[in-house]
Order: sequence, then C-alpha cells, then structure tokens
Amino acid sequence: MSDIAVINVQPDRAAVASQWQLIWWAFRRHRLAIVALVVTVVMYVVALVPGFFAINDPTLQNARATFHPPQGLHLIDTTDGFSIGLHYYPLKLTRDPDTLAAIYKEDTSQKIPVVLFGRGYEYSFLGLFRTNIHLLASADKSRPLFLFGADRLGRDVYSRVVQGGQISLSIGLVGVFISLLLGVVLGGISGYYGGRIDFVMQRVIDFVLSLPTIPIWLALAAALPQGWPATLQYMMITIILSFTGWAQLARVVRGRFLSLRTEEFVAAARLDGASEGRIIFRHMLPSFSSHIIASVTLAVPAMILAETSLSFLGLGLQPPTISWGVLLREAQNIRSIATAPWLFLPGAAVVVAVMALNLLGDGLRDAADPYNK
Repeated sequence: MSDIAVINVQPDRAAVASQWQLIWWAFRRHRLAIVALVVTVVMYVVALVPGFFAINDPTLQNARATFHPPQGLHLIDTTDGFSIGLHYYPLKLTRDPDTLAAIYKEDTSQKIPVVLFGRGYEYSFLGLFRTNIHLLASADKSRPLFLFGADRLGRDVYSRVVQGGQISLSIGLVGVFISLLLGVVLGGISGYYGGRIDFVMQRVIDFVLSLPTIPIWLALAAALPQGWPATLQYMMITIILSFTGWAQLARVVRGRFLSLRTEEFVAAARLDGASEGRIIFRHMLPSFSSHIIASVTLAVPAMILAETSLSFLGLGLQPPTISWGVLLREAQNIRSIATAPWLFLPGAAVVVAVMALNLLGDGLRDAADPYNK
C-alpha cells in the first residue's frame, strides 16, 4: 500500500481576515496617516491630563512677566566646564538707548535646572485625586520658565495652550458624538422604513441643510447669557455645533439603508425572525461602519474650527474658560503682532490639530474603500 503524502495548505491570510484587519493593513501603508495618528494620540493624551504637562499655573498672573518672550531649554552647559542636564537661563531686560525698545538676553551666569517629574502647582488628575507632579518643573519657583512666553497679564502661554486643548479637542469629540447619534438614528429610520416617514425626515434634513451655518452659529451663540457658568456654556456651544452637523451624515446613512434593505442578508435575517433593531444594528450598520468612522474623523476638525471661530469672535466660550479660541482673542490687536507674536501660538496648535485629524480621516477613508486596495 503506497504512502499518501498529506499536504497542509495554509490559506491566504487576506482570504480569512476580518474587515477590520483588512482596513488596518491598508491603513498601515499610508505613512502620512500613521504620523497623523501618532500626533492625534499625543494631543489627546496631553488634553486628557493637561495639568501634568503644564509647567506653570495657567491662571496665575505675574505683573513682572508682562509680555515675557519665550525661553529656550538647553541640554548641554559649557559656561562653567561641561555638564549635561535640562536647564534654562533667565532673561535679562535691557533697553535700546535710541528707541527704548525692550531687549531680552539670556543671563548665562545663572543656570536654573529643569526637573523631570518635579513638583509645581496643584491640579486635579482625571478628577480622581489632586497632585502637584509635572512632567517638567523649574527648580526655582521665583523665576518661572516661559516656553511660549507670557501674555499681557504675565500668564504662561504654553500652560494655557496645553490647558485650552482640553476644551478645544473635547468639544469636537462631544459635538461629533451627538451629530453621529442623531445622524445614524434619524437617517437609519428614514432609509429603513421609507414611505411617509422617509418623506418627512428628508424635508427636515433639507431644511437643516438649507440653513446658513455660520450665521446660525453666530445667532445662537450670541443668544447665550453672558453670566452662565463655564460648564453650561461648554454644553450649549457643543449643542449649537451639533445642531447642523447631523444632517449630512443622516443623508448618507439614509442612502445606504435604502440600498441595503433589499439585500439578501437582510432578507435572510428578517426571515430568521430577527427583530428590526437587531437587523439595523447587528447586520446593516456594521456593513458600512468604516465609512461612518471616516466621516466622523473628518468632522472633528470642523467642530474644532467652529468653536475656535466663535470664541475668537467673542460669541463662544468666555474667559476665564481657557480654549484655543479664547487664547487667540489676545492676539487681536496691533501691539500683539508687533511686540508679542508668540500670542499666535494657540493658532499653530489649531493648525496642527486640524491637519493631523484631516490626514487621519483621509487615511481611514482610503483604507476603508474596497476599491482602493
């Protein structure tokens, strides 16, 4: 009896991979999107615990540091021998004898060490407990470090940018979550049931899409009472930004539901006795969930820009609430442009955040496209 050779044929991993694995493999080939993903994760980690990454109290005023220019960190010191360690030099103020313009120069005779995981002002860590441990802390509390300079009240711009990212980045997530919830639910009902329900829902969506977005935002934001607490203002601005953001997604979801409700897998689930809720959320939504994720990722930057614009115009969040739009209001005058250009650094944070989220959304959209493999 002849021996029969048994051959183990390994299936192609793409043939047995799930939809999410295919999307991830395609996404990894998009190098720019990977960089954007890293930048986005870093930004949201910083926004999650801004007190840990801040150096000085963002609300502390210092009359002696008005419009203090940015200071640089140094790693190697050669002024007195050779040493390695994070440090900075205090800036010495002098005046130009002709124009009396302020001139700041580093005083290299006074080296101030910077401590990793040092102690500074006290803050709340994720709302769980209070601590004073910071990633970077000055060893001399009487001469604070201003990485991004100081504003007209002597407040640390770097710490305020870090703190402002918590609201500016989270308002985009919260606003998009509300828009996603409204868009998926209302668009799904419209596309799944059709008929009169679809007709009424589409007229509502047409009305919302016909509204001029910016004037509506401005009008609703201007109607908010100025005396409301910061938390209530935050919630209302989020609802305002979500008011018109759901209609476009609802239109897309409705179109996909119209095309999917006649598919064989939906008919099979219906004949199997599955409830309407299970058919919608277990069978239909997952079939185009990748498209929803890409749409949400691309909608977050729009929410961030909208909040920044409203706050910059004085119609959004108000001081003492700290957001990137509120910080940019400090750079509305000529003196800021001429003497303190570092007050525009919150705008650079907005640009980096929006670009990273847009590139991330583009990468997710390309990875989720079944015809772009």
